[in-house]
Amino acid sequence: MIQSRSKMAGRIDIAKVAERDAKRALAEDLGFDPQDWPEDPSACDLSGSLLDGNAKVMAEVITREDGVFCGSEWALAVCRLVSRSMKCRLVHQDGAHIEAGEVIAELRGTAGELVTVERTLLNFLQLLCGIATRARAYSDALKHTGAQVFDTRKTLPGLREAQKYAVSCGGCANHRMGLFDAYLLKENHLIALGGVQNALRKLSSRFPEQQVQVEVESLAELEAALQAGAQLIMLDNFSLEETEEAVRLTAGRAELESSGDVTLESLAELAETGVNRISVGDLTKRVEPLDLSMRFVG
Repeated sequence: MIQSRSKMAGRIDIAKVAERDAKRALAEDLGFDPQDWPEDPSACDLSGSLLDGNAKVMAEVITREDGVFCGSEWALAVCRLVSRSMKCRLVHQDGAHIEAGEVIAELRGTAGELVTVERTLLNFLQLLCGIATRARAYSDALKHTGAQVFDTRKTLPGLREAQKYAVSCGGCANHRMGLFDAYLLKENHLIALGGVQNALRKLSSRFPEQQVQVEVESLAELEAALQAGAQLIMLDNFSLEETEEAVRLTAGRAELESSGDVTLESLAELAETGVNRISVGDLTKRVEPLDLSMRFVG
């Protein structure tokens, strides 16, 4: 199993997740129910069925851009699900730097099998390489600070684990995986629970051992959260000046996380205020896939 570079994604069986994702994507492309897997999936490819079903050929996946490689298990799963006899050799491990013009994978199978896997395999690799590449840029921008970039739940439906895995391969960290594995009290929670202090009192009485993150929208709410004993506080859409003041007021009593409209350009200046964490929806929300192509070579 591929090991993730983050604690959260490290608890995921990446091979199992990749197979589930690949099965769903191939079934979508080939027009059958994932629960009713055909003996020969490539036979469902109308154009591919015109090709010689016996002769073995080789194809190369090439990157047209520099970036960070990610998606090994997804590529392997796509090939394995179409044909157990298909060979897929990946040149790099996840997290490795790749350069424009480089061959990053070699595939061998029948012509029909290769054209069947082409789009699904490229979709996964382009997406995950793109996310890992973007995450690496964010991670590199903070090397001179003590802050760390975290992702969010702003992911493509059904691909959260894959996207968060790619984030970790790029050197950033994973926030909670979903609503099920961490407490985060946001604006509407606080309204319904009667404010920051009431909310934290209720949670600490019911779950005294659980760490709770609370979102605040003003310096006054920050002070209330600190007085209630909050240990992890999210500063929602604070200006740079407000963030600096929040760090001063907190004085190390809690971890601070900045969130809201963070860009690569604004990242370093925000980190230099002294916040501990910066959450960035941009990592998984505004994805630019890496430009990859697949060509037969013989």
